Amino acid sequence: MGQIRFTDITLREASRCGEGALSFKEIIEAAKILDRLNLDVISLAPIVNEKIDSLLVRTVAAAVKRSALSIPVGFEESGVETAWNAVAEAAHPRLYVEAPLSAVQMEFVCNKKPEGIIKMIETLVAKSRALCDDVEFAAVDATRSEPEFLYRAIRAAIAAGAATVTVCDSAGMMMPYEFNSFVKELYANVPELENVTLGVKCSDELSMAAACAVSAVRAGAAEVDVTVGGGCAPALEAAAQIIRLRGDDYGYACGLKYTELHRSVAQMNWITRKERSKTSAFDTGMAISDGSDVRLDANDDIDALSKAVVRLGYDLSDEDMAKVYETFVSVARKKSVGTKELEAIIATTALQVPPTYELESYVINSGNIISATANIHCRKNGADLFGLAVGDGPIDAAFLAIEQITGHHYELDDFQIQAVTEGREAMGSTLVKLRSNGKLYAGNGISTDIIGSSIMAYFNALNKISYEENHR
Repeated sequence: MGQIRFTDITLREASRCGEGALSFKEIIEAAKILDRLNLDVISLAPIVNEKIDSLLVRTVAAAVKRSALSIPVGFEESGVETAWNAVAEAAHPRLYVEAPLSAVQMEFVCNKKPEGIIKMIETLVAKSRALCDDVEFAAVDATRSEPEFLYRAIRAAIAAGAATVTVCDSAGMMMPYEFNSFVKELYANVPELENVTLGVKCSDELSMAAACAVSAVRAGAAEVDVTVGGGCAPALEAAAQIIRLRGDDYGYACGLKYTELHRSVAQMNWITRKERSKTSAFDTGMAISDGSDVRLDANDDIDALSKAVVRLGYDLSDEDMAKVYETFVSVARKKSVGTKELEAIIATTALQVPPTYELESYVINSGNIISATANIHCRKNGADLFGLAVGDGPIDAAFLAIEQITGHHYELDDFQIQAVTEGREAMGSTLVKLRSNGKLYAGNGISTDIIGSSIMAYFNALNKISYEENHR
């Protein structure tokens, strides 16, 4: 029975949404969901900001265990090494080389003539293959290119070391029977395709992307690009349903976990939703940790602790890691350390800095018939600063007021509240994780007033960001 591989391009395409682009946290959570579904390949967005985006790719690589992780290399040689340095530590890394092959796109996208495109393909694929065994070449707008030029470009990519060749119906204008004939013509004119994996990417302009993909598979394709929401490629759920219901009849199967598919797609649709709140600090869809990801005890050394810290998304200096380990050892002597405990240790131990912002007072108004408002008073370098904001709740309003004071919105990566003591006067501990330039900063606050502990935790994380920004 033939095995059909799925490449999910949701995260790659989401990067082109501009204002609706996903946050650091959402990308990591989405990649974990796709990995649990047994997606064969997860395609990430190209690296634009080398420092921030490379950190993101490395964090995703640490979280993805089964799926191959694909990263575009761009159109310049320097992009190959940048992409490889970011994805090299993935369990199954893949470098993705694409080139426009229609006359219009060659000139518009790359500003190159046909000979320049062929040379670019040969150079990028060969350099990628020298670094990575798994290299994919994508022929963009292949269905509108000159056939002889398309065959030549594919031969050049295979000769240079591409293990997968993907042809794209970027305009989405082909009917299923036309795409079937198109793929057969490829095999007839490029015998070298028999030695590599042929993939297809079908746009859904005519609402026939899934049908075109099935036709391509019948003609010999073995890998299909999909997205969670459809549009630029067949919808993942639709493509999987076709294989599940009719695969046996035609001798095809895939490795997806069908029982988890619907729930996982619903989660992905929520994460990648286009409608996002512009008036809330809680705009990233961040999830509360269940504490099950990390479990350490007194037998674990600093190397094991360092790996756990990196898995949680932190990038600590050697000095801060030593401080975290010292505190960890004292806690681990008494009990095992889970995610929540380790997060608290990092928040209270790592990067302890002089406060840039000092909280003076706060006033919160909230009720079931009024909108929550927060008035925050703090001091910076001796100057009084005030923030007044309305939010979806008292904590949301407080965070928005602080953002008003700083004039900056940081990605709220995580927010956790837990009781420290029991009784009516119980102390509450709040953990706030902010992300700036791709790096994670944790702040901790403790108070009998949970709103107060949340504000303290936010300022604690904010002061760490401010300190590093002023001492670069």
